[in-house]
Amino acid sequence: MNAKDMSRTIARQLTAMRRFARALAGNAFDADDLVQIAAETAIRKRRQLRKPERARSWLMTIVYRTHLDLMRQAARREAPLSDPDAAPVPVAPAVQQARLDCAEALDALDALPCDQRAALTLIAIEGHSNEEAAAILDLNPATLRSQISRARSTLRERLSEAEPELDTQERTRLRQVK
Repeated sequence: MNAKDMSRTIARQLTAMRRFARALAGNAFDADDLVQIAAETAIRKRRQLRKPERARSWLMTIVYRTHLDLMRQAARREAPLSDPDAAPVPVAPAVQQARLDCAEALDALDALPCDQRAALTLIAIEGHSNEEAAAILDLNPATLRSQISRARSTLRERLSEAEPELDTQERTRLRQVK
């Protein structure tokens, strides 16, 4: 595959790569850097792609392995990937309950261990099969299923804890509405 074809392939997969990188990195700034490094690596190593129809899985593998490399480098430097003292990026206030629920779900997803977050993201968000995700993460399929199960269980627990307790009157009112 020549550089131009690889650039087109990356452009088609950029949204998926960025979503996966965001799930791994935890914030948009580090995710952008991760995708940039992964894209450069993919173009440089494009001749290693044996089957062009597997380009999406191949690119996701590069994103994941790049993330692991960056985490190892950061651990050696004993410095976080992003500046914890940096001013937070202003975000418009969420007024809808759906947005609040989504933010809580994303926070719960970000709190998962990296391996569980990566597995769940590839399966539930990116739509990869268990076999593809296991290959991307270089795992046994049974290990992948175990990680997904633990991740879903942890998410259920964290999200149920985030739900406010309803008093008796609110429960009665909700039953009447149903």
